[in-house]
Parts: sequence; C-alpha cells; structure tokens
Amino acid sequence: MIEVKNITKTFDGRIVLNNISALFEDGKANLIIGRSGSGKTVLIKNIIGLMTPDSGEILYDGRNFLNMSKSDLKLLRREMGMLFQGSALFDSMTVLENVMFPLDVFSKDSARERRKRAEFCLDRVNLSDSGHLYPSEISGGMMKRAAIARAIALQPKYLFCDEPNSGLDPKTSLIIDDLIYSITKEYKMTTVINTHDMNSVMNIGDNIIFIKEGIMEWQGDKHQVITSNNKALNDFIFASDLFRKVKEMENNQEEG
Repeated sequence: MIEVKNITKTFDGRIVLNNISALFEDGKANLIIGRSGSGKTVLIKNIIGLMTPDSGEILYDGRNFLNMSKSDLKLLRREMGMLFQGSALFDSMTVLENVMFPLDVFSKDSARERRKRAEFCLDRVNLSDSGHLYPSEISGGMMKRAAIARAIALQPKYLFCDEPNSGLDPKTSLIIDDLIYSITKEYKMTTVINTHDMNSVMNIGDNIIFIKEGIMEWQGDKHQVITSNNKALNDFIFASDLFRKVKEMENNQEEG
C-alpha cells in the first residue's frame, strides 16, 4: 500500500500539486486520471522519486519514502517495477536480454536462475517464443508485453505504469489492460497507472483518482465513476458521445 499525505509541489511559484492526499491499495489497479497538465504525471513522478515534493509525506507500507537512508532507498527501488510509456526496451538487446537486464543488475541469483526467471516472465505475458527477437522485429503490443515482463522480473511489490496504452489500437489496449490487471491480482501488487484512456477506467479501475488543476477532485471506482455528481469529473469522463450515452442509460435504468 502506498499512502500520499498532503503533497504539494510548485514550479516557479506556480502550484502544480495542491495538498493532495490519496491511498493506493494492494492488489488493485489504482488509476490516476485527468486532463493534460492536470498534475497527474507530476504526482506519479513524486511518488517514485523522480521529483521531490515541497511538503507532505509518501509512505510505502508505512515507510516514509522522503526520509529514507540511501541503503533503505536502494532496497525499496528493488521492490518497484516500471512500465514506461514508450516501453523503453534496449534496441541492441533481444527481448529475453531486455527482461534479464534488471535481474543482471540487481539479482544475486546464478545466470541460469536469472534466465529461468526471465523465461518465466516472458511465458506469463505470452511471449515465450519471442525471446530471441529484437525490439525492432516485434509489434508495438508485443513490445509493451515485453516491457511488462521486464517490469515484473524482480517480483515487485509496487508496479507503476505511465500511459500503458499509448499508441496502441483499442483491441491491443484491452489485452494490455487485462494483462496488467491479472498480474496485479495474481501477485497482489500495488499497481499505479497514469492514464487518460477511458476504456481502462471502465475496464480495470478498482480505485480511481481524478485530478484537476493540481487538486484531487474525486476518488472512487469504475462503478461509481458513472454515477458521480462531480461536475468536473463528468465533464472529463463524458466528453465523448460513447460515455455520455452510458451515463444516460444508467440514469434511465434508475428511473425505470
């Protein structure tokens, strides 16, 4: 579990995050949503340590991230898995070598054990026959699955995903959503996903945090998001005709 308490972040006197508090739960897909420039990317960068908040606390299972010693911070980093927006695979490495990379850097297991773990992770994302290929030889969806395999190689407690469906077609996006969700449940990870994909919100949104202009406007789940009376959230969610029609159907069912 990750707890964010009263996080504030400013740039050149401009408030980007304004006293945000939120809870990201174990075994759940925790989604951060909001328009571009809302502060959601800044929030996740503060949570993982790429930025430092001006004030507030970030607790990993009760451990204060901002006050950790270098040795404790190194141990915590090993518990984190990262899925970057562009997959960030190394072009000069095969898919298997990419998955083995964090194991080679952080694991004390033998080379045989590291390879076995990497092969297991590739099998988990249905890429067991693609380990010998290079990133340039596989599709965007396969690259994303390979990146997921690399992210879970060290069996992380916390998984962070930055726009995991960016650049993918709707069908492949659903596959990636389902894969992230099943892995989250299987390993009881605290998964934090930064997204503006409304299909992801409705498909895997166990816990949804909506940010507007640096303020946490709303928190709930994928069922509550449809029936929310928060105007800012509704303006964001129902900007498309599809989700507006879903809202109308929900209202009609309640009236009926």
